[in-house]
Amino acid sequence: MVCGFCALREKDVINLRDGRNLGCVIDLEFDFPAGRVTGLVLPQPGKSALFSSSKNRLYIPWDRVEKIGDDAILVRCADIIPPAKTK
Repeated sequence: MVCGFCALREKDVINLRDGRNLGCVIDLEFDFPAGRVTGLVLPQPGKSALFSSSKNRLYIPWDRVEKIGDDAILVRCADIIPPAKTK
């Protein structure tokens, strides 16, 4: 399956641990030397993506992504961590 960033942004991210809808992807984190995606960045629940500062974002490591479907991205996370601080 080939999926662009615009298509990822339209999918709901669902946590399989508790069934919660965590929101939609607003950014991706990359490992540039390796050329791979390392995680998904989402706004915190209840926060607007437009007004979401780096402090108010959730980070889902790529290894926690279970499946990317037509309508949703399924993740398995016991704890959601903030994204790494960019320099």
